[in-house]
Amino acid sequence: MSRIDAATARELINASPGVLVVDVRTPAEFESAHISGAINLPLDQLDAHLRRIVTDAGGRMLLICQSGQRAERARRALSDAGLDDVAVLDGGMNAWIASGGHCERGRVRWPLERQVRLVAGSLVLSSVVASLWVPPAVVVAGLVGAGLTVAALTDTCAMGMLLAKLPYNRSGGADVETAIARLRGGAA
Repeated sequence: MSRIDAATARELINASPGVLVVDVRTPAEFESAHISGAINLPLDQLDAHLRRIVTDAGGRMLLICQSGQRAERARRALSDAGLDDVAVLDGGMNAWIASGGHCERGRVRWPLERQVRLVAGSLVLSSVVASLWVPPAVVVAGLVGAGLTVAALTDTCAMGMLLAKLPYNRSGGADVETAIARLRGGAA
């Protein structure tokens, strides 16, 4: 059971109150909307704390991100480290919200995928316009296109990883120690 749909995830959460709902999005995305009771443990913190997470996780884990891609990367890392009772919400928060799933809402922030589209589109547009006066500037558009192609083929996104480190995406940052304590079943 590595991927489950939103209806199955809801059934799992309702039937197993001890299921660990772990949201691997940035703190800003988590603040915008998250499943009640979810633990925010951003994907970029996973590798640094992988051993502790695997050791401390005390039950079935449901991983969530915006669309399912980051959660799947987290699942593979956890599985490779020896944690097997992990599922990914297929379609992520997009699918959860579309299916009518309840979520806690806070200050609205742009999801990381939308930020990538804004930055990539702005770089392409500005480099094409700049190339009218400085023809070699069009190379930037080509590099962005190549980067997006590599991102699609490898299912990774260097621009997204860089944007996740910006203060905008870290404000109200995730408390990794509290998240790991909650994985153990400790107090939040």
